[in-house]
Parts: sequence; structure tokens; C-alpha cells
Amino acid sequence: MTSVLPDSARARDDLRHRRPLVLLATLGGAAAAAATLLVCLGAGVAGWFLTDAGAHGAPRDALRVGALGWLMGHGSGVSVQGVPVDVVPLGVTLLVAWTLWRIGTRLGDSVSGHGPDADAIADGERDWTVPLTSGLFAAGYVVVAALTHTFAASADTDPDLARVVLWSLVLCLAVGGAGIAVGSGRAAIWAAVLPLALREAGAVCRRILLSWLVLAAVVLLGALVLDLDTALNVMSQLHTDAGDGTVFTLLSATVLPNAVVFSGSFLLGPGFAVGVGTLVSPTAVVLGPLPMFPLLAALPDDGPPAGWTAYLVALPWLLALVATVRTQLRTPTQRWDEGVIRGLAGGVLAGLLFGIAAAVAGGAVGPGRMTEVGPLVLDVTVHAVTAFGVGGLVGGLVATAWQRRAARRS
Repeated sequence: MTSVLPDSARARDDLRHRRPLVLLATLGGAAAAAATLLVCLGAGVAGWFLTDAGAHGAPRDALRVGALGWLMGHGSGVSVQGVPVDVVPLGVTLLVAWTLWRIGTRLGDSVSGHGPDADAIADGERDWTVPLTSGLFAAGYVVVAALTHTFAASADTDPDLARVVLWSLVLCLAVGGAGIAVGSGRAAIWAAVLPLALREAGAVCRRILLSWLVLAAVVLLGALVLDLDTALNVMSQLHTDAGDGTVFTLLSATVLPNAVVFSGSFLLGPGFAVGVGTLVSPTAVVLGPLPMFPLLAALPDDGPPAGWTAYLVALPWLLALVATVRTQLRTPTQRWDEGVIRGLAGGVLAGLLFGIAAAVAGGAVGPGRMTEVGPLVLDVTVHAVTAFGVGGLVGGLVATAWQRRAARRS
């Protein structure tokens, strides 16, 4: 918008910020969908050539596989020989979200000259630029998703179109819409009217959640390194050559974020299941027959775990405390209520977001026992909200007390 740019008069004359909103928003949504779809289609064709040099099947079959992978990243699920597979490869979903954010911010900048300026918005004038742009952006994206479903779906695979449309709308409005709001400058105006404590609570939430995911990834990587021989043995038993190994590695990478969420659920205490009647947690490990998949080498051995693993449940409390203190050091406060709101609200929100991640990370991956694979969602959410919320609360109080003491000394 013009009033938040360095030179309002010059920005008003800058046609780059007054391009046709309807056309740009619709094409932007379609382009965001097509960008990641082309990547998946290319991966499907590359995998087809790597596995058997194109000796079997046809290019359209490889394209259909790539399109199904893209749809699965939108929660469609597929049927493989009559067996439902509804796990969401979060690696594909994260690629989609990143693309939506990048295109959304550029689109927001392009339409920032539409609607009232910052002064008019501050005076209470309604501004429909972001909602209208986000709606058209989502509409363009959904059209491409529906066309892709029409091309890739068959009676054998049976991807769910309703779930694809729902996931597309949620991703476009939540991620793409946020990018449009930031790129257009509206987000800065809206954030300015929020209390400082709530804005800082968002910063606390972001730091806690990102720190927790990094810690979970480090633990997962460490477990894989310790049992690297097992993973290599699995690959050797599959009799894969260089091409097959490359394809298998890429497929594993698409569910690596799922494994990180599993790792975080383990560290929180409740753990996760890798089949009906199984449990992997710091206090109990009950496993059964497992499919030959390299990432499963990171699982602990079946049976009672070592005694020290029970103390891992202290990590989320400590991490939330440290993350809250570090965040508050950047924006000090001497008010107890602000310190409490920052830490408690930020921690609870981080716990809820991780609970949502746990809910979408699991699903059916095969027949029989493999119909239940994933974190124990309700227990994980309760533990995450409690640990991050209390840790954030204590961190906010500690940081406030520290800053009040420093202020008295000075």
C-alpha cells in the first residue's frame, strides 16, 4: 500500500503496485499449484527412468505417479491394490507451503496499491484487498488441483477429491493469504493495533516450535547414525541398484518431516505407534514385524528401554523455558502480566500447533497392522500444551524478574 512505502507519491504512480487484482490473483494461485506439480511430475519421470530405464510402462504412467504424489501431499490418500494409504508426505506439503508463501508475498506486493491507504485503514475504512486476493488465489489453485485429480485418478488409485480441495483451501488461505497480507503491507498495519504482549507471544511460539522441531530432527539423525548399519542392511536386502537406491532415498525424504514429528512425540512422552498394538515411548517399546524401510532403523530395540530415557520428558519443559527467556531478552519488559502472557500464551499455542502436526503426520501405510501408524495425537497434544505452556510461563517470569533486577541496578 502506498502510505507504508518510502515515497507515497512515487508509489502511487508506480504501476507495479496497481496491476489487475483479479487476473493476477487467479493466475498466481494457478501458478503456485503448477510450480510444485511440475516438480512432482518431473520426479515421477526421473524415477521411471532410474528404476528400469523406461523399459516398462509409458511416460504417462510416470506422470500419473508424480501427480498422485502431489495429490497425496494435499491429503488425498490413494489405494494400492485395494489397500488404502492415507499418510500425508509432509515433505511435499512443506514444498507446497513454501511455494505458496513466496508467490503470495510477491502477489501481495503487486496488488498493494489497491484499496485504501494506511491512514484510511487506521480511520476505520474497510479494506477488502487481502480477502479478495486470497479468495481468488485459492480459486485458481483449486482449479488446478481438480484438473490434476481428473487426470491422475482411476478406479484403482481412488484419491479423495474432497480432501484435496479442503487441504488446498486451508493451505492457500493460511499460508498464501498470510504471504499476501505481508507482501501488501496490511499485516504490518494489523499487527500495530495488537497489544505488544500478544505480538511477543507469537514470537515465543515461533521460537519454541522451531527449536523443538530442530531438537527432534537432531535426535532422529543421531538415532539413524547409531543404527546406520541396520539401514544399509535394509537397502541391501531390497536388492536395489544405484537408480533404485536414489528413488528410494527421494521417497524417504518426502516423509522425513513425518519422522521428525514422530521423534518430537517420542521426546514429549506419549510416543507413537508403528502398527496396531505397538508403542514407542521413553518408558516402553513394544514392536512387532516391521516393513523394510530404512527410516525405521532409528527405532529403539524392542523391550524395556534404558532407565535414562525416562528423563527425556524434561526436555520440552527446559526448551520452552530457555526459548522464552531468549525471546524476551530481545524485547525486555518489567511488567509481570506481560511476561506471563508472553510465555504462557506462546507456549500453549506452540503446543497446539505441534498437536496439529502430530494429527497430520500419521495414517495408514499398508494392510493389516500398518493401518495405524503415527503419534498418539490426543496425548501428544496434552503433553505439548502442558510442557510448553508451563515452561513458557516459568521462562516469562524468570526473564521478567531478571530484567526488573537489572533495571533497579541501573
